[in-house]
Amino acid sequence: MSILAGIFAGILAWFLVRYLVAGLFTVNQDELAVKTSFGRAQRVGSLTTLDDPISEALRPEERDRYAFPQVRVIPPGGPYFKWPWERVHKVTVAVNTVSMAYDPESPTANEGGTRLTAVTKDQLDTGLTGQIRFRVSERNLYAWFFGVRNPIAHVMGYFISILRERIANFEAPATTGDVAATAGISINDLRKNLSALNEQMERECASAAARYGVHLDASLITGIDPPGEVESALAAINTAHNQVSSDISVAQAHADQKIVQSRRAVEIETLNAQAEVEPLLALAEQLTELKASGPAVLTAYRRNVRLRLYAEASHVILEENR
Repeated sequence: MSILAGIFAGILAWFLVRYLVAGLFTVNQDELAVKTSFGRAQRVGSLTTLDDPISEALRPEERDRYAFPQVRVIPPGGPYFKWPWERVHKVTVAVNTVSMAYDPESPTANEGGTRLTAVTKDQLDTGLTGQIRFRVSERNLYAWFFGVRNPIAHVMGYFISILRERIANFEAPATTGDVAATAGISINDLRKNLSALNEQMERECASAAARYGVHLDASLITGIDPPGEVESALAAINTAHNQVSSDISVAQAHADQKIVQSRRAVEIETLNAQAEVEPLLALAEQLTELKASGPAVLTAYRRNVRLRLYAEASHVILEENR
């Protein structure tokens, strides 16, 4: 009996260690977890990602294709318990930064993941450099774990395809007097509007969380480089553009100065005319008041003025009445 009791105690201890103690697990602070039972993730009723705001960026024809079930997410902490037939899938939710030329399935592609090529609207083979910041979407962990085989590869391919399409069709906003924009030089347009291009890429990739369970925090295109044989021609064009812009600015400044001077001259002449007119108007007003005082007052006023003039004059010439 003692042997049987020892065997039973050993089996019990092995069971406790194998299935109870080993079934305890924790989730780190930068992680989230999803538990599956016989390969099926624990779900939140019948809810899908279409019931979540992350699907608002999807086009109508894509909604049925990317309708993933919502799963129960295990937050950081613990200890938690799982049965032997259950499995825990963990993922870090920290923000990751990679080169936009990174290919997770072929690390040697795109010049070792350092430079991405794209063709502009004027058929120039352009090199692009920059970074992408992304993180796992905690609101669509099903797509990350079970919906897509390699989410990062899908996201990078999706981003690159949109970027190349934007580069091929990019048009700079119309600006009055912009010689380079008028000439339609796509490299200059792209370089001067990098921030607008980055913002446009973020809007275009807003559906990545609903598609692949990856949220793109930001895309930062830092360099757009044309082929070497084109760089010197672009430099000459830009130099000419800068010279023309400088000449236009100088001419505009001279024109503005002339306009200001003309306005000032008109103001001065207007003030001079008003200064000459004011005494005449005052004299007319006084004569009108004198005339209103009586018919003989104006004649007396004229006689007094004439006498004063006679007193101040050295010579007087009078017309003789014949």
